[in-house]
Amino acid sequence: MKVGFIGLGHMGAAMAANLVKAGHDVTVFNRTAQKRRALVELGAREATRVAEACTGDAVITMLADDAALQDVALAEGGIVPSLPKGAIHVSMSTISPDLSRSLAQAHERAGQKYVSAPVFGRPEAAAAAKLFVMASGEASAIDACVPLFDAMGQKTYRIGTAPEAANFVKLAGNFSLAAVIETLGEAMALLGKAGIEPHTFLEVLTSTLYPAPVYRSYGALIADRKFEPAAFAAKLGYKDVRLALSAAENLRVPMPLASLLHDRFLRLLAQGDENLDWSALGRLAADDARTAVSAGS
Repeated sequence: MKVGFIGLGHMGAAMAANLVKAGHDVTVFNRTAQKRRALVELGAREATRVAEACTGDAVITMLADDAALQDVALAEGGIVPSLPKGAIHVSMSTISPDLSRSLAQAHERAGQKYVSAPVFGRPEAAAAAKLFVMASGEASAIDACVPLFDAMGQKTYRIGTAPEAANFVKLAGNFSLAAVIETLGEAMALLGKAGIEPHTFLEVLTSTLYPAPVYRSYGALIADRKFEPAAFAAKLGYKDVRLALSAAENLRVPMPLASLLHDRFLRLLAQGDENLDWSALGRLAADDARTAVSAGS
């Protein structure tokens, strides 16, 4: 397929590279020109403007937040004014359901198609083409994108025809991941104060109660206190929990744990740790425990 790719961060660069390796005709754009060079050397075409990445069958966006995607999609010279009729905008970012719905409407008015396809997986999974794709939108549009999804991921889940459906699943999933990180951090803080080595606990936990990759990977990051370089920054985790809470408020769904996670992330940001990996959330309980010991001594 002839496809544009906009947004070459940790995830986007790896995803675009896999599209090139799979034989797709890929044109890449990123505001920072340096991030385009490695993809061009791999075989991609270079776009110096958003519109130049919007001349094919589809354009994929992998951008940080709602504001960045709105600017790229709706501004003069952006995706909606530039994409050919019948072509598909595939949004793979973690964005709000409201924005996804609005983008779908804007593309429909322009005679274009829109697919929401956020992914689960960290940068190492993106590099290995092992992402899990959540896709929602018109069935025929998703069908057309399957070759792209197959090049980037190991499985695609069809969530429904409502454009925002995949975004709800992605936000719920990231909320659940943040809850796992907080739980692991609190459990390890308790055991640490009791003098029990965290890796021993992690081995027991992942061999008995929770033999799942997420417990192994995030548990190891917390036990090793390895929060740099960030694969997924704390400021993005905060953004995702905030979006989940906003969606819950709109639907009148109480999410007390999400409110707690919001404040825990806000604390990380307040103390200047917004660029640490979001697993740094798991160190806060240990920090609290040490503070309590110091105060009481």
